[in-house]
Formats: sequence, C-alpha cells, structure tokens
Amino acid sequence: MGAPRKRSLTLHGHRTSVSLEDAFWEVLQEAARAEGLSVNALCTRIDEERDPETALASAIRVWLLRWALSRH
Repeated sequence: MGAPRKRSLTLHGHRTSVSLEDAFWEVLQEAARAEGLSVNALCTRIDEERDPETALASAIRVWLLRWALSRH
C-alpha cells in the first residue's frame, strides 16, 4: 500500500496537512467527484462530522470505508 503521503487541504479557510496512503487519496478524489464536491469541501464536511478526539486522517479513512461499502 505504501507509506502515507502528506498533502495540504484548506478546511474552514485554514490550511492543514493530512497524511494518507495513495489508495485513500485516490478514493477521496473519487468520492468527492461522486458527491459533487471538491476534495477540500468533502474533507471540511468530514471534519465537521467527526468526534473532536478522532484525528482527521482517521476520520477520513473511516468515512471513505463507509462510503465505499455503501456503494456495493
């Protein structure tokens, strides 16, 4: 799967970095397209919905897993 890659996102007008494996970045882009959102907008939505004690990268991975499973 490879090592996580860090990329910058803008959430609520603030820049932040998130480290995800390439497979998650690919599915994140696919999910954003399917939801009619930019990657930043989708990650903002995930950020708003997550438990404050859950790391953003973990919340994104879990959201993507649930999204992928719901499509099958």
